[in-house]
Amino acid sequence: MSENVSENPTPPSRAELRAHLVRTMIAGDVATPRQNNLRHYRRMAAGDPYYQFGLEFKRSWTEAGVLALMVERCGVNPDPRHVYGDDTIDPDLTIDALESMGDRIGQAARRRERVVLATGHPATLTPIYQAVSEALRRAGCTVLTPAEGWTYEIALDYGGVEPRRLVYAPGGVAMLEDDGGRTQHTHDAAPMEAMLRELAAESDDWPDLAIADHGWAGAAGQAGIDAVGFADCNDPALFAGAAEGKIHTVVPLDDGISSQHYAPLTAYLLHRAGLL
Repeated sequence: MSENVSENPTPPSRAELRAHLVRTMIAGDVATPRQNNLRHYRRMAAGDPYYQFGLEFKRSWTEAGVLALMVERCGVNPDPRHVYGDDTIDPDLTIDALESMGDRIGQAARRRERVVLATGHPATLTPIYQAVSEALRRAGCTVLTPAEGWTYEIALDYGGVEPRRLVYAPGGVAMLEDDGGRTQHTHDAAPMEAMLRELAAESDDWPDLAIADHGWAGAAGQAGIDAVGFADCNDPALFAGAAEGKIHTVVPLDDGISSQHYAPLTAYLLHRAGLL
């Protein structure tokens, strides 16, 4: 089975996709460290905004409650005594959520909805978003690209600040870059919040759907937009948002795998949406 959607548009079967996810460690036994997962769970439960992805939670989450949530919705190891080493993502949960995402994207295509797409993982996940964007545009959807060029400063771990700029990859996928033009990983909700402020102030094109990850998805869900997206097992906020009804669908996967390995997943998603 080819890993390039354009070379071979035939989607994998569920069994084939499951085997591929496990083989490439997108799901199954993943390389995300357990100690990193637990640290993020603690920080989200403690109310650290960087780990809440722009979401305001209705309930008070404890670290134990976050772990239980991630066992249920992501498939991490349920043993609280497992504090070091690698962790797990249930590939069947990945595929179930991918099908739910595909159903919502297919609905957007049939309704010719207005859509925003954004990623905090530009180095790995961008091709998925670009393929979805292209398919939705062909179906008559409008891909919105507000606030291009918007800038803000982030605090650096070692002190000082550094500017970030909101840019769009081909296909209208929002992401951040630094002053040198290098795309940057981010959890921040601020860029999506800036996009939505501009749309609210300057146009009637409020999004019907956000396809995103990290704070981009969280901010959209917090604003009442249907949000579907991807999250690693160290990113509990979107799963908590889904549990509280603010996020439509979260697909659990390792979001740091080489981009070509996501092509079968993309084909499966587009097929489920009726767009392949």
